[in-house]
Amino acid sequence: MKRFSNNKDIQNYIKNLIKLHRWQFSKGKKHNCLFSKAGKRITVPSTPSDCRSYQNFKKDIERIIANEVY
Repeated sequence: MKRFSNNKDIQNYIKNLIKLHRWQFSKGKKHNCLFSKAGKRITVPSTPSDCRSYQNFKKDIERIIANEVY
């Protein structure tokens, strides 16, 4: 199984984005990224240290999805 993040909530959320919404995952040299169907990019917190990292990441994804026009 591919590991996107050390946080289990972020891991499951990314798996659902890739499976259901057809997002693309890209492994970078320093940071991993997710790309939406419209080409929007967001950096994945692979080792989050903030207790609110999942909520912040989820809110950023929701903003991208709300502003996308296909």
